[in-house]
Amino acid sequence: MKLILVTTPNYFIEEDKILTALFEEGLDILHMCKPSSVPMFAERLLTLIPSQYHKRIVVHGHFYLKEEFGLKGIHLSDRNNQMPENYKGLVSTTCHTLDDICLKKPSSDYIFFTPVFENESHECGTYPLLTKDMLRNAGKMGIIDKHVIAFGGINENNISEVKDLGFGGVAIMNGLWNNFDACIDSDYHTLIEQLHRFKKLCD
Repeated sequence: MKLILVTTPNYFIEEDKILTALFEEGLDILHMCKPSSVPMFAERLLTLIPSQYHKRIVVHGHFYLKEEFGLKGIHLSDRNNQMPENYKGLVSTTCHTLDDICLKKPSSDYIFFTPVFENESHECGTYPLLTKDMLRNAGKMGIIDKHVIAFGGINENNISEVKDLGFGGVAIMNGLWNNFDACIDSDYHTLIEQLHRFKKLCD
């Protein structure tokens, strides 16, 4: 399964060093989601991350950054849902209903389906959770497949369930960042160890 990490909504000290360390340890895809960000802060963070990792980063806003920094792609969501004019490149999209997946899958390289387990993200809103039977049936119908990524409440304890439901991957946010307090923690090896555990579970 594909493993994607979503950034915290807010910037924090030495975020660039931590993200770089996670890339060095095998992180394949990072979604840079800073909903209240101004372009200058986003540009600064990208500037501080070594350029060889830019091709692994997808942005959720300020889509011009994709070309300026040679990023992997852009992500469309409730907040930023307009494709840039003449855009060519990877596109991922957030969906909250099965009908929405069917509608947007043809124009997306992959879909974030959220919430799966709980509302953990500013992008989850108040959409209801589907039952496991509903998700399993959606997998049998081909709605949930390798192009659909589970997001919302993903942690070490439920990744195997995500696999069984037919998702093509998981997007992690609080499942990793809750193990790190940017205000007091100076050692981020726990994050690296957590990443390794997630990768092993997704293999």
